[in-house]
Amino acid sequence: MAAQDTLPYYQIPDPPDQYSPGGVVSRMVDGLGFRYHWATEGLTEDDLDYKPGETNRTLRETLDHIFGLSHVILNAALQKPNETTPDRPEDFAGIRAATLNNFKKASTLFLQTQDLGDHPAVFKRASGTSELPFWNMINGPIEDAVWHCGQVVSYRRAAGNPMPSGVSVFRGTKRNE
Repeated sequence: MAAQDTLPYYQIPDPPDQYSPGGVVSRMVDGLGFRYHWATEGLTEDDLDYKPGETNRTLRETLDHIFGLSHVILNAALQKPNETTPDRPEDFAGIRAATLNNFKKASTLFLQTQDLGDHPAVFKRASGTSELPFWNMINGPIEDAVWHCGQVVSYRRAAGNPMPSGVSVFRGTKRNE
């Protein structure tokens, strides 16, 4: 088994038996993790340097942004404020693994959550602290990360390295060909 095969989200885990607020958010994060896993599978250094235009981020910069969003999502799950910029691994494999593991940890914690009101987005800066309700986590970092996963897929396709075939986001599985 290759090292990357041990990373989370090769497929989406089985859903909980019952619906709950935290279970729904957990599943949203699982869907994000699955998309990210396959959007980033098999990227090359050339792919990472690709950007469609001068004013766009490179694919690597987009992945760095998703890594930061994964920390904001995880901190909400942990009920921790966002105080500092997280230490970012230097290489792509490290960023990919850290991002996937952040999504997995957040999903696991949200699965046990009944009251999402206990998980606001809190930002502590030198200028003060701001707190937003969990609703903003959904339309903010979670959906922003999904949006950027779509960009990764588009960028890699434009760079000549399309996403692996057989990935079904509807089923949460990868068909082996």
